[in-house]
Amino acid sequence: MASSTVFDSVFKTMVHKIPWLIVPFVNEVFDRSYPEDTRVHPFNDEHESDRGRKIDDTVFRLGEKIYHIECQSVTDSNMVIRMIEYDFSIALEEALNRGKPYRLEFPSSCVLYLRHSSATPDVLNMEVLLPNGESFDYETKVVKAQTYSSEEIFRKRLLLLLPYYLMRYEKTLASISSDDALTAQLVADCAELRAELEAFAFQTGNALILEELTELIIRVADHLLSSYEALRIKVRKAMGGEVLEFLHERAERLEREAEARGLEQGLEQGLEQGLEQGLEQGLEQGLEQGLEQGRAQGVERGIDRTVEAFAAQLRARGLDDELIEEVVSKSVASVKTHIDEEDRAKVAAQDDES
Repeated sequence: MASSTVFDSVFKTMVHKIPWLIVPFVNEVFDRSYPEDTRVHPFNDEHESDRGRKIDDTVFRLGEKIYHIECQSVTDSNMVIRMIEYDFSIALEEALNRGKPYRLEFPSSCVLYLRHSSATPDVLNMEVLLPNGESFDYETKVVKAQTYSSEEIFRKRLLLLLPYYLMRYEKTLASISSDDALTAQLVADCAELRAELEAFAFQTGNALILEELTELIIRVADHLLSSYEALRIKVRKAMGGEVLEFLHERAERLEREAEARGLEQGLEQGLEQGLEQGLEQGLEQGLEQGLEQGRAQGVERGIDRTVEAFAAQLRARGLDDELIEEVVSKSVASVKTHIDEEDRAKVAAQDDES
């Protein structure tokens, strides 16, 4: 899979499936102050082009304003041409849908560069000349993902940049993979990033974002480290890639494990204190239930069948034959005594009635 496809796929996944991530990004880039729960309306959900032109799917509306963001993994010298083409199409589509009097309003747009160099401009612009001799400057903002530290990303809530964080190590991966100290440092950085993301999820009460962003971070990391398998495995482990688990799931799992340990300890203590007594009571209950269901078949036959089944279960669990025989003898004697008492009581009751 091509790099651009991986990076584009991750970006569009965030825009469409975790749309609230776009809000603090817009606030940062365009100096806005939208609340984080502001609804994001994808542009294509509102407009159907009747001219057969595909409007880019990273276009959306916040409030009354339309925004357009392009995610680029490499610098493109013709990017400003592409952006004005996209923005003109977006503005034209909006004008057609609003109807007369026509008004062409360009969206607020920016290019997010996942990689950049010293030649990458801070802004994209071009002069547009009109037939009457007048002109205006078209301008679109530029965001360089690697200029944001992890501290800034979390402080400004720019989690949209988080899946691409490891790309800043891309040019030194060969050296890192062959140096134990550098490998340890990268793994430590990944573990710290994971810890910060866990803290964010805990503080905001949003356990889902931990799982979603971890998966996207690992997807990018797997691609970047595809030629460095040992390093890839270590980074995956540091990012929590072996097992993805919600915070509430982890709490529930730990609680279940604690209960299981307590139950196991209780059973061990109970067996040590009264194995024989417990088995006798269990067999007696089984005999009585079995006999109630099968009295018509005969008491002795019912006892024999119940005892055989119970003894087989105990042997399967590894109990000693001598202990089984002792328990069976006592339990059968106790049940037969109980049966005799019931029979005598019934006879006495019949005599009283007569």
